[in-house]
Amino acid sequence: MADTAALDAAPIAASLPESRDDKALQRKIFIGLALLLVAAPMVLYPVYLMKVLCFALFALAFNLLLGYGGLLSFGHAAYFGMASYLSAYSAKMWGLTPELAILLGTATAALLGLVFGSLAIRRQGIYFSMITLALAQMAFFFALQAKFTGGEDGIQAVPRGALFGVIPLDDDRAMYALVAVVFFFGMLAIYRIIHSPFGQVLKAIRDNENRAVSLGYRVNQYKLAVFVLSATLAGLAGATKAIVFQLASLTDVHWSMSGEVVLMTLVGGMGTVFGPIVGALVIVTMETYLAQFGAWVTVIQGCVFVLCVLLFREGVVGLIARRLRKPL
Repeated sequence: MADTAALDAAPIAASLPESRDDKALQRKIFIGLALLLVAAPMVLYPVYLMKVLCFALFALAFNLLLGYGGLLSFGHAAYFGMASYLSAYSAKMWGLTPELAILLGTATAALLGLVFGSLAIRRQGIYFSMITLALAQMAFFFALQAKFTGGEDGIQAVPRGALFGVIPLDDDRAMYALVAVVFFFGMLAIYRIIHSPFGQVLKAIRDNENRAVSLGYRVNQYKLAVFVLSATLAGLAGATKAIVFQLASLTDVHWSMSGEVVLMTLVGGMGTVFGPIVGALVIVTMETYLAQFGAWVTVIQGCVFVLCVLLFREGVVGLIARRLRKPL
């Protein structure tokens, strides 16, 4: 079963008990990340950093579903891509300010996640995964045929506008500040979900669904809830990306995007808090700096994935967490 295979690959650190020292370490990592977000644009190209942050949030959202909910979705590009389209369209055609455009895209992803999730959670294992893939392909063909999406041309020249109608976002550094805030608070929200009573129930369902049922938990409701939360946060990433790059295209909703976020999550470390961030950094860096190799970038990514599976199946952060015996 796909879910079983996915859980077998989960890092040992994901199930390590957390002490006060562990939480203190995680707080220090959060502070370090915040300082890094402030200092990074002084050293690196802001557009590259914004791409990393958007995909890192996307990977974190997917990891919430797979790493903590135990549900392997092959269709997360649907929420990422459709949110991107609605955000871009509302900003360009309706003249919404960027924060409202992003919120509209995020709400669209949440609604789509509710509809698709209600259908998908009726099945388990590989059947669940195949249903999510089929639904995502429906979203892709809708985006291809619908007039407002621009078909193969997509929605181009999307205005960044002014935040709250006051702060212009044409400058990359101003746009980076918004993306950094969205990413950081999205990451904090996911961290809070994971460490809430709701998150603990999710882990129980992931580890032993039958036992969770016997304890009286309404498993399907929890699955649907985490599915919608994951789709919503994936939509937040997609909607933000559309404003950043002033573009929404079929690439965002294509099945390959779903595969890419799976790759980011597994390379960084499924079931870890910070693993997907590292995975997104690795994959986006490869795509950016190896672009000269053209289609070979995909081959290189495949080789990296194979090496990760063979050498450290827990992912980069998962391996570090296991060595330190600290949940990361």
